[in-house]
Amino acid sequence: MECREIDIYGYEEMHDHLSTLSTQYPILHVESIGSSVLGRPIQVVQMGVGERKIHINAAFHANEWITTPLLMQFIEDCLHCNTTGEQLYGYDVQALLAEAELWLVPMVNPDGVELVVRGRETISDKQLREAVFNWNEQSDDYTGWKANIRGVDLNDQFPAFWEVECERRTVSGPSSRDYGGNAPLTEPEAKAIAAFTQKEEFDVVIALHTQGKEIYWNYRDLECPHAEAYANRLAQVSGYAAIKLTGSDAGYKDWFIQETGRPGFTIELGEGVNPLPISDMQDIYPNMARLLLEAISRSEPQVG
Repeated sequence: MECREIDIYGYEEMHDHLSTLSTQYPILHVESIGSSVLGRPIQVVQMGVGERKIHINAAFHANEWITTPLLMQFIEDCLHCNTTGEQLYGYDVQALLAEAELWLVPMVNPDGVELVVRGRETISDKQLREAVFNWNEQSDDYTGWKANIRGVDLNDQFPAFWEVECERRTVSGPSSRDYGGNAPLTEPEAKAIAAFTQKEEFDVVIALHTQGKEIYWNYRDLECPHAEAYANRLAQVSGYAAIKLTGSDAGYKDWFIQETGRPGFTIELGEGVNPLPISDMQDIYPNMARLLLEAISRSEPQVG
């Protein structure tokens, strides 16, 4: 299906989009799992009634905000196909949603996304607004900003060899990118995702990032025995490369694999330089949708 034509897609656009979908499709359930530093609710979408519980999130990194409208398009298309009985890229969505319960967080980092797409005037607190300007090397070009609004990289916030990742990074304080905080799980966004994940006990988690057309599926040999085969199947339908990644710690996927031994994936959507232009959505979406649909299907080997 074709993606909507949009110029920017921040927290306001996502909120309005979710409100419209909730009215149009009664099976869609929307709630909050917590709030950002600036008090924006971190919204989760639930659909499907099956036994397998799958979590997909987007926009951990602020300048990777294109992942949010891509995931929202996927949600909308699944709802449409579930209602009409149409297939989505050859997949029977009604059957998938009868077998799986999906929990999707389209925007993990709402404050950071708003900073990137609308600038620091979105920050009402004068002191924080000035701090963000300084952390960004006194520039009001926030296109390279990955962190949350306190200058902490949310995907370096998880207690999975966090100390090792801190030693690897050259950033020692709040910054536009790569600062993991002064301890794991200090930031409300990371805390919310971690608590939510522990509460729901997901069978599979997928974190959408950009860019590189790659699938990261392993972590320190703690992954389940079938993780590589699962990743290879996702690679086959998407054209992405399944990569055994080393030299990276403290990420959400890393922590999930470490804690549960269940399949966890980081998907690097698209190619280019972040932030990818919104016009890339049309090219990225079909392969992403096929990958997610394949991940949701029951055809992968049974895992512990």
